[in-house]
Amino acid sequence: MSEAICAVDRRLVCSDGVELVSRLWQPPGGGPWPVLLMRQPYGRAIASTPTYAHPRWYADHGFLVVVQDVRGTGDSGGSFLGFAQEARDSAETVLWARQLPGSSGRLGTYGFSYQGLTQLLNDDPGQRPEALPDALAPAMCGLDERSHWCASGGAHWWALCLAWGLQLAALQCRRRGDANGWQRIRTSLRSQRFLDEGLELLLQLDPTNMVLAWLLRDPAEPAGWPVHPVAPGIWSRPMLLIGGWHDPHLPGVLDLLQRARASGANPWLRIGAWTHLNWQGGLDRLQLDFFRHHLQGAADTPTPWAAPQQLLQDLGNRRWQSRDPAQSTGQRWHLRSDGLAAIDSDEGQLGAAPGSGTVVIVHDPWRPHPGRGGHLGLDAGSCERTDLDARSDVACFSSEPLAAPLELCGQPRLVLEAWADQPGFDLWASLAQVDPQGAVQQLSSGVIRCTGEDCLRPQPCRLDLQPLLFTAAQGARLRLSIALAAWPQIAVNAGDGTLPRSNAGPCHRVITVVLQLQAASFSILPMIGAN
Repeated sequence: MSEAICAVDRRLVCSDGVELVSRLWQPPGGGPWPVLLMRQPYGRAIASTPTYAHPRWYADHGFLVVVQDVRGTGDSGGSFLGFAQEARDSAETVLWARQLPGSSGRLGTYGFSYQGLTQLLNDDPGQRPEALPDALAPAMCGLDERSHWCASGGAHWWALCLAWGLQLAALQCRRRGDANGWQRIRTSLRSQRFLDEGLELLLQLDPTNMVLAWLLRDPAEPAGWPVHPVAPGIWSRPMLLIGGWHDPHLPGVLDLLQRARASGANPWLRIGAWTHLNWQGGLDRLQLDFFRHHLQGAADTPTPWAAPQQLLQDLGNRRWQSRDPAQSTGQRWHLRSDGLAAIDSDEGQLGAAPGSGTVVIVHDPWRPHPGRGGHLGLDAGSCERTDLDARSDVACFSSEPLAAPLELCGQPRLVLEAWADQPGFDLWASLAQVDPQGAVQQLSSGVIRCTGEDCLRPQPCRLDLQPLLFTAAQGARLRLSIALAAWPQIAVNAGDGTLPRSNAGPCHRVITVVLQLQAASFSILPMIGAN
């Protein structure tokens, strides 16, 4: 990498007078170069390097890289209001960056999570085409603040939301010189006490925090939650969508794919066997080819960009496959038990025969079933859950050993009838592979939260697990496990009908749940387009 590449800071004065500070990495020479823009709230120096190559690497390949502190963060002026502030600032920043000295006038955007969504939010009052990027690579993000950022099945992503909200709060403490507040947050995160005290810390130290506002709302009520609009011209621009099987924002990425297709576009898609922060080598080479082709007009890029396609990585063998998320492998199983599926982990059956039986599970708030790994864990990723399936508050349903390898590709969905003796309960389901030695590898999980008097009567429950692509091994068994908690991935249901916002406390009730299996089914449906 050339030592001549230097980083300098530049300021944009927005139309309302607020200054936004950006760091520029400029290739050696006089240009002109296309611009790569990232807008993020974590300080421009970090530049998303937990998942991407450093901006110097892109600059070394002929790009003028611009990383901006969004409004109210880092050294930029104004107050940080979260996603709601980004559409106007994004448009003004794109127009400004196109005119930077050395710029060729061509511009692309990249970044994941918060900086993924900033690429899609763009509101130029003049509706000028040049206010939109020429190419985008949004990763691990979505448009719906409820279902793509903080909740699934009516339950908050408790640990993840608290941890992220406190990170944003700590940045605000540092910005205003509150070293004590910053240290309180850091100590709470390091000791894991934030799981119990994090909500109060947010109320004390950052009461306007975007994530705090999410946690104070009931995610079972969709009304009033922001779903951010996308400027129509965005969908006509080349786009590379990036997701991970163990990333909570994967439904948001799949929603972007569906919306793009509905507008007539067909973006590229990569979904890897990744967590939010571990991309196992990343996609920088592919992303570089994408931007070289669309911004530099490079004819020697090896990837055939003229033929859009979707590539998904198998969670098991790690091979990349060309698969359409609108299609699935379409398996369907039924659940059977003589009533001992929560006592004997091998008693419940997952198979083709019609469902039958009733299973009773008791949730003891003194020892709630732990959440582990998956897409919502602080320890995200595939994990071993043999000990969890041995618990008597987990009902397990296993297939016969597979006569041949079996590919699963799609959205797993559990449908069954359930009721409780209290006006509130949760169902947490996990799909796993059981090897011939009995070790249980968790592949996917999901939740549905039920509250209110309807919980006391039999009601249909539909629980969607995280989408996946996985090839189960010959001789292995598939297992569906059903529990009544997943602390700290979701807050523990108190059983009194209130919105759960904590670990178990003295007012939490023992909850008995009945699973009726006659009409129960477990299916693999398309990741997009399924009702």
